[in-house]
Amino acid sequence: MIVREPEHYEPTRNFVQDMGRRVLLALRNTGRGMLMLCEAVRDISHALSPKHRPDVLMQQYVTGIKSLGVLTVVALFTGMILALQTGLELRRFAQEIYIGSAVTVVMLREMGPFMTALIIAASVGSSFAAQIGTMVVSEEVSALEVMSVKPVRYLVMPRLVAMILMMPILTIYSNIIGIVGGAIVGQTQLGLSMTAYFDNASEFARNKDLYVGLLKSVVFGVIIATVACHQGFSTTEGAVGVGRATRRTVVISYLTILTVGYMLTRLFYQ
Repeated sequence: MIVREPEHYEPTRNFVQDMGRRVLLALRNTGRGMLMLCEAVRDISHALSPKHRPDVLMQQYVTGIKSLGVLTVVALFTGMILALQTGLELRRFAQEIYIGSAVTVVMLREMGPFMTALIIAASVGSSFAAQIGTMVVSEEVSALEVMSVKPVRYLVMPRLVAMILMMPILTIYSNIIGIVGGAIVGQTQLGLSMTAYFDNASEFARNKDLYVGLLKSVVFGVIIATVACHQGFSTTEGAVGVGRATRRTVVISYLTILTVGYMLTRLFYQ
């Protein structure tokens, strides 16, 4: 169900009533978002059709290629900061040889998928919400429905497919750049050779760390696409509503990524 008209409610009389309304609205919006996601998943079979393939490829380009610049800088300095902070502490115990394993494991398990998700949510997710929100307030989505074009299949499905496909690739790229950044700091500032760094990294890193990180990236991609598209479809009140939807997309995506990331870590590493 796509709601485009602004909703008006009676003013609340006390704090409890206000909090209850907020909780109910949050649950309702969560349900609507999940229904939209289910409909988009059902339409994934149309992703390779000649009608939708160009949209899917375009969204993959926007999600992946156009995000490489900022992702490279953030991943590089994330690895460098991890190596520097960890190395300074390990140097106190003459254990700086373990910098490689520390940086690699942290990047594979947490920081790679986490930083990638935050960057994509802020850049790509916000653009999804702004694009769809602009189409909603300018009644382009209503025009699609008049022409018997399903908005979810036309707008949500290509973005969801692009996120599912590109997030693991971007996460692997972030992991590589972060690990290389750690190696640069280890050699230039901590006196650790590249050979020792990568030998130690390969000794302690496990396949499970990589697989869990990639699973997180897929889940984060689904979260970003769902939140962004739902907020776009919920846009009302013109340009002000588009800005509000963009802000909500980033805030909700960040909070959900943090929560779900912790839950997945707790599930696989007990």
